[in-house]
Amino acid sequence: MSSYETNCTISTCSLKTANVHYLPTLEGNALYLTIFAILLPLQIFLTFRHRTWGYGAGMVAGLILEVCGYIGRILMHHSPWARDPFLLYIVSLTVGPACFSAAVYLCLGRLVLAYDDRGNNNDTSIPGNKAPISRLEPRLYTIIFMTCDFVALLLQAVGGALASSAETQQEADIGVNVMLAGLAWQVFSLLLFIVIAADFLWKAHRTPESERSPRHADLRAGKGFRVFISGLAVATVTIFVRCVFRVAELSEGFDGKLANEQVTYMILEGAMIVTACTALTVVHPGLMLGERWNETDFALFPRKKDASVVDDKDERAVQDA
Repeated sequence: MSSYETNCTISTCSLKTANVHYLPTLEGNALYLTIFAILLPLQIFLTFRHRTWGYGAGMVAGLILEVCGYIGRILMHHSPWARDPFLLYIVSLTVGPACFSAAVYLCLGRLVLAYDDRGNNNDTSIPGNKAPISRLEPRLYTIIFMTCDFVALLLQAVGGALASSAETQQEADIGVNVMLAGLAWQVFSLLLFIVIAADFLWKAHRTPESERSPRHADLRAGKGFRVFISGLAVATVTIFVRCVFRVAELSEGFDGKLANEQVTYMILEGAMIVTACTALTVVHPGLMLGERWNETDFALFPRKKDASVVDDKDERAVQDA
């Protein structure tokens, strides 16, 4: 990371003194910017069209950050020593994918309900009752992974703020280390999510159709449902690959080898996130599941029923009978 030598130009200073030791490609960054700028209004439209508010919030926020980040990289093409474009790029593109992870996390609970809408409260001691397919209630998946994602997002945002306000190299390093902690936590969360989601889908695959939710049988039988799961898998894996790369990159610092290899960055950061965002737009739940997306909604914090009210209703029902 340079000392922000804004008086430098390509003809007067070596790129070794710039924020990155290469001249960011104008064509490649403009291409990524164009893709994200196209996906952004599409996601906004789909969000309002299908009322996928949580999913849409994550996607729209992430795409805005991606657009800002690539604007920063394009500005760096003209002045790789300038401070503001570098910070716009590094903070936006570091934080953005955490928003896409949030959109993915919201989908697992819906998938659980599509296979088994009984929850985890079945008493298997009662003859005829089968054990739930999922190991956890649908809402717990959302609570656990959204909390993990919030921690990752918070660490990356705080680290970015510290790095952007740093006046010394030591202060900048503190910011980088906090961002690194956020990325490492995101890698752990994504890996845990992949393991748990794969475990559930494998168990659901092995469960006979007669033991799955009859209410959503037509949804599971549809081609859109299978495409939706495949798209989520592609997005999850590509975001995971990107996060592993960014952890390796930031662990070496801004002057490390990985942080200054443009081709590697454009593939393992840019191409991975373009693939993830494209997949999450093509298999948008509104397009693949339609109104069934809202039918598989659930309450994160369901209200407890008043026992006295329930008993009173039961007593009246007996009297009426």
